[in-house]
Amino acid sequence: MEGYSSEFSAGGAGGKVDTGTIMEQVKVQIAVANAQELLQRMTDKCFKKCIGKPGSSLDNSEQKCIAMCMDRYMDAWNTVSRTYNARLQKERARM
Repeated sequence: MEGYSSEFSAGGAGGKVDTGTIMEQVKVQIAVANAQELLQRMTDKCFKKCIGKPGSSLDNSEQKCIAMCMDRYMDAWNTVSRTYNARLQKERARM
């Protein structure tokens, strides 16, 4: 039973932890969290901007407003993300 518990605590890899796999899992979790945050913020902002009186359905102008708002929000998010990543790359190159 001792062998089982030591393998279990080491992730079943015979005492070796695969840091590459762990890093990839962390990156995926961060990406999912960022996507959820983006969706939540975009929904909140566009709803407040486009929906004056919530009802059972969206009228045509509300649908267009939501679509345009989401497109602009995504464009802005992508621009900021690209700029931020470019700055990170420059900083890493300096080190």
